[in-house]
Amino acid sequence: MKTKAILSQTEVSQILAAARAEAQKNNWAVSIAVVDDGGHPLALERLDGCAPIGAYIATEKARTSALGRRESKGYEDMVNGGRSAFLSAPLLTSLEGGVPVIVDGQVIGAVGVSGVKADQDAQIAKAGAESLNGK
Repeated sequence: MKTKAILSQTEVSQILAAARAEAQKNNWAVSIAVVDDGGHPLALERLDGCAPIGAYIATEKARTSALGRRESKGYEDMVNGGRSAFLSAPLLTSLEGGVPVIVDGQVIGAVGVSGVKADQDAQIAKAGAESLNGK
């Protein structure tokens, strides 16, 4: 039987804090979502000034990254590369800003961010996901 790490509230809080710090350092109003490896929400934070839709989009970006075991940008690249049929895939958003949380080579969750430009969303999400690397 295999074993793997899981995200506890301690790690979820650490991820949120790192992502929030990156957003606030740049004065970016975003929503930050953290999900488990099945895409189920563990935490959501909408910073002051972020539009309400950001909370929904951030959650879907995180879910996409967790279920697909990759950054959501990969799906955006596929669609932009002409694979428009991929837009009909269930439970996925083809937008950059979802990043998997990887521990010991296994995806244990994901971070999704929405509210600013796509690469900025991804920058914030990566700051959150990578905050566990020092553990």
